[in-house]
Amino acid sequence: MSYISSNANRFYTALESSYGQVGSITALNRIPALKLTVQQQLDAKDRKDKTGSRTFAGLPTGGRKRTNFELRTYLTSWDKTTAGPAYGPLVQAALGGTPQHFAGGTVASSTSAGRLGFSAPHGLSAGQAISSSGEIRFVAAIVDANNVQLNAPFTIVPATGATLGAAITYVPATVLPSASIFDFWDPSTAVQRLLSGAAVDQMAIEINGDYHEVHFSGLAQDVVDSSSFSSGSAGQLQSFPAEPMVGGYDFSVVPGNLGQAWLGTSPNQFLTITSASVLLKNSVDTRSREFGSSLPRAIAAGQRQVTASFDLYGMDDSATTSLYQAARQRSPISVMFQLGEADGQVMGVYLKSVIPEVPQFDDSENRLQWRFSSSRAQGTVDDEMVVAFG
Repeated sequence: MSYISSNANRFYTALESSYGQVGSITALNRIPALKLTVQQQLDAKDRKDKTGSRTFAGLPTGGRKRTNFELRTYLTSWDKTTAGPAYGPLVQAALGGTPQHFAGGTVASSTSAGRLGFSAPHGLSAGQAISSSGEIRFVAAIVDANNVQLNAPFTIVPATGATLGAAITYVPATVLPSASIFDFWDPSTAVQRLLSGAAVDQMAIEINGDYHEVHFSGLAQDVVDSSSFSSGSAGQLQSFPAEPMVGGYDFSVVPGNLGQAWLGTSPNQFLTITSASVLLKNSVDTRSREFGSSLPRAIAAGQRQVTASFDLYGMDDSATTSLYQAARQRSPISVMFQLGEADGQVMGVYLKSVIPEVPQFDDSENRLQWRFSSSRAQGTVDDEMVVAFG
């Protein structure tokens, strides 16, 4: 018998067909998680009955449970021949919509202003992503069946006849799905765990750290473990799931300094970004106060809140000063971050309309920095934020 190494750990995730019904996994569902924190507590008040002493008499079994989780992962490469990146189910659980797939296309025309023409009908929709030569962009407007206007031009304008790469776009929706998160350890006799009914309340995308990171946190229906499992008692399972045969796994992570930032009313590329983050809050609660169950029965999401924060060096050029003017005038700007710069290792985040907050001036270092904090995105119906991989 020996201690269990904290590195002898593998994580998997899968979307659930209904709340709390544990999804099935294969080796392709393995995710590059850094840390999973799970806390389950009884949601019960102290007893008020008089016992004749000051001794705590304990709480009854079968009370309501509250399960919180937080999972952190790096941005890594993904196999574009699969349905999407392994952590796609968590991104979908955060945003809600069915992913939109773009298989690629042939360029018929392109301009330095971001107008792109296809040799055949593109089938794209507004907000959907396309990729080219390690770059990712989003469709700002549909011109016609063969032409689109991108949110920003490619830095390397695709040549006529060039082939665009595949991309997958995750979009918001009113109703959120749930996911299952699996936590396997070595040796196999150790306690194995899984979260059923994981509802993502917050998704934070951290940019320009040592590595690009994505953090997910929220509420789960239950945490199930191999040591106390009983058939049919949890996650609608007859037996505790076995870990898939461990296959080839790519541990390639994307350095946090690689990527692009496009900001403004007429977006300009900013090379002066020092740090940035995008935070999605779903205001998730669960149907957990109803009679007849100790576990939540469904997800109840509130108003979505999307905010962008970014720091950049203050300069006297027109692009930088226009950001300050937009903040003072409460004028909307678009915000796009591209994380990574190699095909199959690119993530894009696009907020089409953000009201920037007036920046704080930080003069504590040799060069002045502007800090735009918690600038909120807006939209019409489920369109204030999209996330894509290319």
